[in-house]
Amino acid sequence: MPTGGADQQVRTQVNGIPPEPSGPGGGPPDFASTPAQKNAAAGTIENELEPHTKKAAEHADGSTDSAHKGFDGWETAAGLKTVADTWDQQVRALMGRLAAEKNALRGASGLFVRNDTGVGDQLLSQSKLNNL
Repeated sequence: MPTGGADQQVRTQVNGIPPEPSGPGGGPPDFASTPAQKNAAAGTIENELEPHTKKAAEHADGSTDSAHKGFDGWETAAGLKTVADTWDQQVRALMGRLAAEKNALRGASGLFVRNDTGVGDQLLSQSKLNNL
């Protein structure tokens, strides 16, 4: 326990800066992304993944329809119909997921900026240092 009067000074000395912990690959850990990166990822979903997925689904639908007609009256046609229906459900689910991820990326980007601005404003308005 320190002894001494009210005149005793308290000092802190920094002897150095500890090295940053390494993440995978030897660099510092990187768990953050910028709003620009989130918007770029959303743009990739919108401009590449969604259109290419839709195009692939339509191509498969056309080929399956042709095969279905070729096997009309056979059990194979019924099997192809089942496969096509399952495929369509999966494509709709994937397209919905892509749209949700795109919207979440764009929403998160704005949310983080608004949250940071709001916290900053709140800290500034509550700070006792403002009047010094």
